[in-house]
Amino acid sequence: MKYVSTRGEAPDLNFEEVLLTGLARDGGLYLPETWPQISHDQIKAMAGQSYQEIAFTVMSPYVCPEIPEDDFKGLIEKAYSSFRHDAITPLSQLDTNEWILELFHGPTLAFKDVALQLLGNLFEYVLTKNGEKITIVGATSGDTGSAAIDCVQGSDHAQIFMLHPKGRVSDVQRKQMTTVIEDNVHNIAIEGDFDHCQALVKALFNDLEFRDEINLSAVNSINWARVMAQIVYYFTSAVALGAPDKKVSFSVPTGNFGDVYAGYIAKQMGLPIDQLVVATNVNDILSRTIKSGEYKVGETIPTISPSMDIQVSSNFERLLYNVYDGSGDDIRALMNGLNQSGQFNISDEALGNTKAIFDAERVSEENTKKTIGDVFKGSGQVVDPHTAVGIHAARNNWKNKAVPMVSLSTAHPAKFPEAVKEVTGTHPELPPHMADLFDRPEKFDVLKNDMTILKAYIRDNL
Repeated sequence: MKYVSTRGEAPDLNFEEVLLTGLARDGGLYLPETWPQISHDQIKAMAGQSYQEIAFTVMSPYVCPEIPEDDFKGLIEKAYSSFRHDAITPLSQLDTNEWILELFHGPTLAFKDVALQLLGNLFEYVLTKNGEKITIVGATSGDTGSAAIDCVQGSDHAQIFMLHPKGRVSDVQRKQMTTVIEDNVHNIAIEGDFDHCQALVKALFNDLEFRDEINLSAVNSINWARVMAQIVYYFTSAVALGAPDKKVSFSVPTGNFGDVYAGYIAKQMGLPIDQLVVATNVNDILSRTIKSGEYKVGETIPTISPSMDIQVSSNFERLLYNVYDGSGDDIRALMNGLNQSGQFNISDEALGNTKAIFDAERVSEENTKKTIGDVFKGSGQVVDPHTAVGIHAARNNWKNKAVPMVSLSTAHPAKFPEAVKEVTGTHPELPPHMADLFDRPEKFDVLKNDMTILKAYIRDNL
């Protein structure tokens, strides 16, 4: 499988190269040149298979034979051995034909573990084989950071520098990152919001001299392997609910667009998905864009669902490439407009292509809290604010109640205990392996939102 840049001016790469490269050298994001197809019979054969078996079927066309099949199966098994539920991503029923997909059973209690546990094992495999070392620099709005740190802590092949917006992640999210005291882990609180953190990371990748100097790599969802691993749970959940003989719909709490884009890929690969609902909080650039065609960056507003407090959604560029029929020229023009004026407009044809696939909903803070309460009263289940955003959007956009609706539950409620307790009166407890989290010492540095300062910090700490 060859991979191409959304902006059309970077060299095509193979899987191992795209894994270690992250962002393309022309500033674009890598995608496979074709979508592999999984047939009706192949999907039907997934019934009764383990998560790991389905993961191999879904991902192997992107990875093998570059990584031998037996080796890749071993990496998949190792990646998911640390999950607390044998089903890895189990379904839980809320109501008749309404479900949540629990993506928080990994070591850091968020959906990012599903991709990053595999990514960490892929990094270690390729770097060991090639005798290379990398420097990972990432930005997190809350959950990517702890999951990325967990998957590479203690590695002899990777140093990781993780940027988070100071004071804009939950206390649990921060402590999960800053209490990892390994020598190869460097936590940085940036004075700004997530978009500032993400812009710094992209600027580092676009500084080609510095990028080559430190052998820079990415764990954010700009890395293709992150998105690839998220495709799997769309297949496992849909098959459990009757696919391929029945269609299934999904609602996805969305910030950086990677998770819902993985659902789009699953549909392109042959999974019978009826609806894909893009659920945003009041930082609603994606729902506004999908409804109007105008992508306009505004001010990031802090919310009780902080992992979605994002204005510039990196993975949306991948979708734009698809709905513009793979035109690198068009994508470069749109991204140049974004850089110059903070906005662009999608063509009528491309917007029509987008609306044919996605529904979108903006969910207020009030409705987020109300949904946490409604779910608790109706099912006894406690959901975190991000999951509540997805459920509210699902219920408002569910067109055919005969089609199962699955809301992705992206984080354990214990990561956001204050918001959950305010509504339910219940304080969600951390699992035993994190029970002492608030007693652990922290290690992190606070830096200004400044590229020169960040580069100096990285050089000094490598």
